[in-house]
Amino acid sequence: MNNTHHNITIIVADITTLHVDAIVNAANETLLGGGGVDGAIHRAAGPELLEECRGLGGCATGEAKITAGCRLPARYIIHTVGPVWHGGGRHEAARLAAAYANSLRLAAAHHVRSIAFPCISTGIYGYPAKEAATIALNTVRDTLPQCPSIETVIFCCFSEEDAEIYRGMCSWTA
Repeated sequence: MNNTHHNITIIVADITTLHVDAIVNAANETLLGGGGVDGAIHRAAGPELLEECRGLGGCATGEAKITAGCRLPARYIIHTVGPVWHGGGRHEAARLAAAYANSLRLAAAHHVRSIAFPCISTGIYGYPAKEAATIALNTVRDTLPQCPSIETVIFCCFSEEDAEIYRGMCSWTA
């Protein structure tokens, strides 16, 4: 795939501070906040986010829903639910790929030009980091052609260790 019109980067940062059109929240099915990146996003966005999420009726694994960014610099928050790792025999890879693809499609439907993803499912959900990064990178690469409004994709890692995993397997990033 020719990625000349996409700026794809891998960074270590606090996703709640990024000035992008949309950030992706690695949410749980209730969408009412939790630990890790989900809790950080809810705390930074303020109580308005919880109020808006209450009206969404939850979110199934692999699906995505969108809210306003509330108090964040990002205009939107796209909430997606990644799978809990059970060893790989419960369609975890397909569900994780769906979380990335559906987030991108929802972003494109809202004319998002820049989006930042955390490492979905690799925290408390236990997905092995290397396998999750492979799915994330391949799914984004394969889905971007369907999302012409998206110009910038950021993989926002929590640790340098995670960022190195992404960098080590990705030859097509900027």
